Amino acid sequence: MEKKITENRRWIWAGLTIMLVVGLVFSSFTAIYWFSGEAYAGSLKTFKSYDELKEFVKVRLEETKERQKFYAFTEGLVYYVTGTQFFSIRKSSTPSPAAEIGKTLEYSTTNIQVAGVDEADIAKTDGKYIYTISKDKVYIVKAYPPEELQVVSEIMVNSTPIGLFINKDRLVILKYEKFPPIKPFYPENLKGSIIPPPYRPYGISVEVYDLSHIENPTLVRKVSLDGRYVSSRMIGNYVYVVASQPLIRPLNEDFNILLPRIAVNGIIENVPSTKIYYSNETKIPSSYTVIVAINIFRDGETPECKAILTGYASCMYVSLNNIYVAMLRWDSWLSSESTEIHRISIDGSKITCEASGVVPGRVLNQFSMDEYKGYFRIATTTGHLARFLSQATSLNNVYVLDAKTLKIVGKLEGLAPGERIHSARFMGDRCYLVTFRKVDPLFTIDLTDPENPKILGKLKIPGYSDYLHPYDENHLIGIGKETIPAEEGDFSWYQGVKISLFDVSNVTNPKEIDKVVIGDRGTETPVLRDHHALLFDRKRNLLVVPILEAKIFPEKYAGEIPPWMHGEYVFQGAYVFHISSEDGIKIRGKITHLESQELLKSGYYFKSDYEIKRSLFIDNVLYTVSNSKIKANSLTDLSEISEIKL
Repeated sequence: MEKKITENRRWIWAGLTIMLVVGLVFSSFTAIYWFSGEAYAGSLKTFKSYDELKEFVKVRLEETKERQKFYAFTEGLVYYVTGTQFFSIRKSSTPSPAAEIGKTLEYSTTNIQVAGVDEADIAKTDGKYIYTISKDKVYIVKAYPPEELQVVSEIMVNSTPIGLFINKDRLVILKYEKFPPIKPFYPENLKGSIIPPPYRPYGISVEVYDLSHIENPTLVRKVSLDGRYVSSRMIGNYVYVVASQPLIRPLNEDFNILLPRIAVNGIIENVPSTKIYYSNETKIPSSYTVIVAINIFRDGETPECKAILTGYASCMYVSLNNIYVAMLRWDSWLSSESTEIHRISIDGSKITCEASGVVPGRVLNQFSMDEYKGYFRIATTTGHLARFLSQATSLNNVYVLDAKTLKIVGKLEGLAPGERIHSARFMGDRCYLVTFRKVDPLFTIDLTDPENPKILGKLKIPGYSDYLHPYDENHLIGIGKETIPAEEGDFSWYQGVKISLFDVSNVTNPKEIDKVVIGDRGTETPVLRDHHALLFDRKRNLLVVPILEAKIFPEKYAGEIPPWMHGEYVFQGAYVFHISSEDGIKIRGKITHLESQELLKSGYYFKSDYEIKRSLFIDNVLYTVSNSKIKANSLTDLSEISEIKL
């Protein structure tokens, strides 16, 4: 049985945080300025040699009060630690044919957080072609007119793709790709009985393709990074990629310090220790957060690369001018957690690490952060959840920081004791928060006075929203789950997917003016975890949500059906809605790529190559995309026009 809040989850959370503790940092930021030769002095210093860098890390570990032995799993490495013992936006001048036709046709773009700041996704369109990832391939499909739907070219990725960007006649493919390992893994005469695992070379590659001849895409450059992918954005002609690279390689009775690595067209470069910036406030240095800017139209321009000596980045928010990287840190042997924030200004290839700050609590995702009128706003949760409310210590908070210095100037703390944030959305001078334990409080928060945030109103209803999307300045769309409160205990049972329309025009009295609940317990949508899966267009009153629907058939049960009963899968595809502030939410129809028999053998787990993951439109045609098919339907009556198998 699944409960909304369980003791097991509490222990799981504690375990995960212990696993990450080696990657957590107790410091202000440091920076690496590579390639350009620039240096940002401020309060930062550079190392004079590799030995000085190594000694700095060793001393910081020795000074740390946490002498207890623990196990930490980060970056695929296992560290056995006791003290210091390591065992174990510019435009292209030459638009492509797709861009030309895009001027005369309206088409959807990826659902992003900030206008002008594109986010990588598995499917994109430019108004004529659809670019989509299917397993280890990228397909370029002529999509408009829909009667001519056809694959025009394929690109073999040869690894696991992450996402795509499309910008006129340039296609950017991000993918996971092993970075060449560091050798040797161990010293020649390894002593001791505990053998650490080998360093596992993770990596990210950014491939840029010229689409001037779209039937034959040409790879024009490749930039690779060591470490773990954090996120990426595209602003104008530049793609910004952020990765976490490990600092320490475990050896038997000593440790080696790694330097950040980047490869351009196969040529690997190390950042020398003399180019590494640090702060004396750093307590447990453990990794680098590396930011790379790539001009996708100037193939000969050297990518700009900067880094921050930090813990492992958890998420980031990006405005037109700044990247804010957030990372969790523990302040005293797992007793209290806080979030460290670093602001990196961006302007084309110019990357400048400018400020750092700290707020109490942990951040849910990128929508818990926002930049507005010179301020940075962030929502966090502190404390832990528990099965019983009396044992829970969680609280929720909103902080306002001066964006220039990242110093806290205003705060609102102690919201919804015993609950955690499920979704957040900043819209101008307002913040909307959804917390949950047994019912769904939607908080409306006034940020007009940055120094004095205050609650204006709240709405308590069954269920919760995992994602909030603005319909207009006075209405919000919420997507989450319907719930049934348990008769005993401080939790609720998940039910079907719930889509709500909230009226927040009267901020002191928000209202749920309409809702649709799809399916029973077991119904899912990827929108709950990935906002890119949502298609919304206010002009067309269009809302499209991929749904895996489960249904309970009462005739199969004797007596009352318990709220924890899981339904049987009956549908996977896209639900198409008409949504407006006047008419509410109306189901227009459904589209699927499946044959009906595929659902019959799914049991409690469903996976199919024909599972619809994305939807988009060009002109008056709705396209749905799965790994193995693209289907075109009329937006007028949802009648099928054409389809193509990939």
